[in-house]
Amino acid sequence: MTAVTKDYKLFTPLQVGEGLTLKNRVVYGPLTRARSDVHTRVPNELNAVYYEQRAGAGLIISEATAISEQAFGWYGAPALYNDEQAEGWRKVVKRVHARDGKIFLQLWHMGRQTHPSLNSKGEVVSASATCYEAPHAKQQGRERA
Repeated sequence: MTAVTKDYKLFTPLQVGEGLTLKNRVVYGPLTRARSDVHTRVPNELNAVYYEQRAGAGLIISEATAISEQAFGWYGAPALYNDEQAEGWRKVVKRVHARDGKIFLQLWHMGRQTHPSLNSKGEVVSASATCYEAPHAKQQGRERA
C-alpha cells in the first residue's frame, strides 16, 4: 500500500464475531447479474469469474439466489434448492476462497412479485393474496442484447 492509504481503517482486517475475520472492511454488495443458466438456474463459469474478480473485497454478498422454483422473479437469476445448483455454488465459492475471499449467499424469494411463467407449475407463492400490478421481469421470447 502507498503511504497515503496504509493507515486507512478501510484497508485493515476486521473481526466479525468469533469465527470470521475479513481481510479489509470493503463489502461488495449484491448486484443481480442474470448470468446463471436460464433453465437450470445453476451458477456457471461466468458467475465464478465474476465473483473471483471481486475477491479482493473483505466480504462479497452474492446476488439474490432463489430458495425454490416458486421463488423466482428475475430471468437468469441463480438458485440453491437442488444438488446441481449446490455444486455450481461450490465452484464459485472455491474460486473466491482460492483468492482469500469471503462470500455470503443472499437467499431470496420474490413472493407476490414473481411471475408464473418463471416456474414449471405456474404458481405464485406468497404470504399475501394481493396481486402485484407493476411490470414483471420475465423472458419475452426473444434474444437478450
